[in-house]
This record gives sequence, C-alpha cells and structure tokens, in this order.
Amino acid sequence: MAATHTQNLMTTPSSQSRRVIALAPMPPEKSAYALARYSRSPDSIEKSLEWVHAHSSEKFWEQFYFAYGHGSIADLGHVTICFENISELAAIRLEDEPLWDGQAKSTRYQNFAVAGCVVPEAIQDTEAEGIYRGILGSLYNVYQLLHDPLKQFLTEQAPCPEDMKQADYERTIAARTFDVTRYLLPLSAKTNVGQVVSIRTLEKQMTRLLSSPLPELEKIGEELKDACRLPPLSIWADLEGKSTDSPEPLAPTLARHAASNHYQADTYKNLHRFASDRIKAAGLDQPTAWDVHNQPVDLLEPHHPLDELVTTLLYRVSHTPYRTLLQLVQDWSEKEKQETVEVALKKRGPYDELLKEFRCGQAFLFDILMDIGSWRDLHRHRRCHQIQQNFTTMHGFDVPSVLKDAGLDGDYRAALEAVTQDIIQLRKTNQEAALYAIPFGFRVRCVFKMDFAEAEYISHLRSGVKGHWSYRRVAWLMKERITEQYPYLGSLIHATPPDVEDTLTR
Repeated sequence: MAATHTQNLMTTPSSQSRRVIALAPMPPEKSAYALARYSRSPDSIEKSLEWVHAHSSEKFWEQFYFAYGHGSIADLGHVTICFENISELAAIRLEDEPLWDGQAKSTRYQNFAVAGCVVPEAIQDTEAEGIYRGILGSLYNVYQLLHDPLKQFLTEQAPCPEDMKQADYERTIAARTFDVTRYLLPLSAKTNVGQVVSIRTLEKQMTRLLSSPLPELEKIGEELKDACRLPPLSIWADLEGKSTDSPEPLAPTLARHAASNHYQADTYKNLHRFASDRIKAAGLDQPTAWDVHNQPVDLLEPHHPLDELVTTLLYRVSHTPYRTLLQLVQDWSEKEKQETVEVALKKRGPYDELLKEFRCGQAFLFDILMDIGSWRDLHRHRRCHQIQQNFTTMHGFDVPSVLKDAGLDGDYRAALEAVTQDIIQLRKTNQEAALYAIPFGFRVRCVFKMDFAEAEYISHLRSGVKGHWSYRRVAWLMKERITEQYPYLGSLIHATPPDVEDTLTR
C-alpha cells in the first residue's frame, strides 16, 4: 500500500501538468470567494469558479469575513474607483492607506484656476462664506497674476535647446511654472483621484471616511457605499462592443456592513484633550518654545519603544516638534506614559486594529517640516509609516526662491500674509472653513518612520534634478542627517545636492 501511494504521488498525468492561467476580470467579491476556495480545496481554478458561480458569495462573505474575521480573503478582490470634484483635503485623506495604489490630478501639469473649490455646507449663505470666498478669490487672483511673468522669466533663464522639441519644451516650462503657482492653491481646490485597491483596503477606507468629523469625508464614505452597492460603469466594455445587459453590483456585502467606527471617531478627540492639557502645562504649545527643534528635517536617535509610542500619540494631536515632545515624555513617570496609551486604547473593540500611531520600532524616524504642496509628493511613499499633524498656519509659509529671483515675491508674500490673518479670523467662526482655506505654501509637520532601504530610496529618488526643489532639499537633508549619525550608511546614499539644477529635465 505504501509503495503504491508513493507511486501515485509521483505520477504526473497530463491533467496535472504545470499551467499558468490568466483570468478575465470578475466581480471583486466573487473573485475573492473563488480564490479563497481555490486555496482551500484540491480543485482546479475552473472547478472553483464553477462552484462559486453556483453558490452565494454573499453567504460566504457574511460567514468567513464578517463573522469569523478572515481578513486576508478580501485582499483577493480588487476594484477600480474614481472620485471626481472632491477637495485636495479629501484626496489626501483618501490616500491615507498604507496599501493603496492610485493617482490624483497633478497640480504640476494642469491649470487649477478653472477647477473651482469646495465650499463647506456649514458656511453657505452665512457671513463666513463671504470671508471664505474672499480668501479663495485673493489666492486665485495671485495664482493667475504670477503665471505669465513667471513663465516668461523661466523661458528667459532656460531657452529651448536646439535638440529639444518645442512641444516638450513648452510642457516642461509650464510644469516648472505650476511648481511655483501651486503654492497658492488652497486645500479646498477641486481635484480627481483614481484608485485600484483590494476590497479589504476599501473597507478600511470606508470605515475611516465614515468615522471622520469632516462632513465632506463622511459623505464621500456614504457615496462609496452606494458605489459598492450598485453595478459599476462598464465604459470599456461598451467601447469594445461587449457590454452586458445587467452587470453585477460591485461589492454589495461590503456596502451592507460598512459603518462608522467609534474607536476611530472618538479616540483622537480624547487624545487631543488629554495632550493639550499636558503640553500647555509644560509651556510647549506655542512656536516660541520650539525654535531650537524647529528644523526642516530632524533624524531622531533611537529611543525606548514606549517613549516612541507615547511621543507619537502626543505628536499626532499637537503642532509641537517630535524632539520637544520626546524630551517631555522622557521626564514622565512610567504611570504617566501608560495613562497616555490607555487613552488611545480605551474605546478599542475586539476587532479594531490598533491606530497607526502604534506602528513603532523603525530605525529611522524623521520629523519633517515642509510646505503642503511638496509634502503631497512624499505622502505617496507607502513603505514607511507616516504620522501627520493637522494642517495649520502656525508654522508659516515658504517662499519659492525663483519668485525672489524673478522679483515677483512681493505680491506672493502680501497675499499669504493677508490670507494668514483672514484664516485666523475665519477660524473663530468656523474651523472647518478655515482648514479648507489653507494654501499649499503653508508648512505641515509629519513624522516618517522607515528602514534604511526606504530612506535610501527616498533620498536618491526625490533629490533628482527632475523633482520639485522643496522635496529635493528635504531628500538631501535626509541623507545629511543619516551621514551625521551613521557615516558609512550615509555614504551609500547617492543623492543629488539641491544646488545641482537642470530646469529642462522632466
């Protein structure tokens, strides 16, 4: 019997020959069901698909995903979803997923002057709306005012080479012009986002949006549920002449279960109250207390995991530099540190993942202060953990050096200084509107936690001459900070100094 069994195992009939099979797109819930069953049975993919076609995928999802919590099966189904005419702020929050693939409309290659802006419903038909529209109007006036003279200056500084096509040259100069004028775009500027994500990521995204205190995000979450509940647009099939009469709903079971999460909705508010009292009592709530640590790029030395966790939790709900908070936390007792963690755990349910602030232990922790527009580019890096503080005008704004060189910085400075005062006044009436009115030129603080491979990748890629000067400087400073602490590792990073320029490289 044993010999026969061994012989059978070693036999490879033609029906069991090696195959590589590509499958046509399927409804994501059914695709995930089929691949999950495929991994749990001896059947071929054809047999697994036949099984799924004859059985209810909704019953499978109800039992294994939502009841038993087998989360990995939702990684097997993917969806393509587009969001149109949402704010830049909403686009940023959509992209706040580590496992996310997508693209937003580029502020570098399109004129946003015609895009329009989101106006929060809470201020519509109120006095605050007038202030809000006044801020946006002044920003867009300067956005348009600077465009032509800046483009002319760049053209004079870097004429078209003989070996470059005129069309390519004009696109490059236009991109370099928008690199500057985008500093005047507010977070309310309308944009489009396209994403391809697993339905596991989609569920997390919907939960975050539905748990958000920002009305626009909550409504996008509801509209995302509706999109999952309904059949998807079959535009490509229509163009190919292969459209079906009644395509299946995109992800109906997911839509039925998606809901707001109390842990996510309440914890940051509780942390903010907890942190504000302690930071204010220590005299660390104002910029005058940050000067010594208010660097554009700060690489923290390794420190205790509990200190890192507590500092990160405080950092997320404040505007204070990480190093300043770390020094405060390191003076606390063990009990005080544990109290902070308990605030972040109090509302956690049995199926809730820990907040992303708990992702501690990466060797390279950078606290970066940079303009919002260029931070948007670094925000795309997924192989690191990012903890961003809320947008504010407290850190001031950056002035692109090319504006100074062109003698155009006066109008820019005047506009942003006036906007700063208007936003401060608007914040007294409506904090939501004040948030949307903040232009890309203002600075935002964000912690990036990563391993050496990602630090090398960001420094090398983002310091290249084709990039934006703001994140080029940050990428170069990341290399310098690493070199100061770890000379040999720093020498392995081949980054381009920011004074090496080539305006016409794209």
